[in-house]
Amino acid sequence: MDDEAQEIVIQGWKAGEALLAKCQGLGPIPESEAVVRLPIRMVPAIREACDVADRLGVH
Repeated sequence: MDDEAQEIVIQGWKAGEALLAKCQGLGPIPESEAVVRLPIRMVPAIREACDVADRLGVH
């Protein structure tokens, strides 16, 4: 969590060319963004980060 920017920071594997092409088919991806892959086992950690942000009143 980046408290100063009030952002949740997520690290994941870079998307391969096939997944990137599939995502780009759904709409443009801005140059300042990237498609990353997260393992399904990360769901509890993501929920926890969202709960913390909610408790802090970050919206």
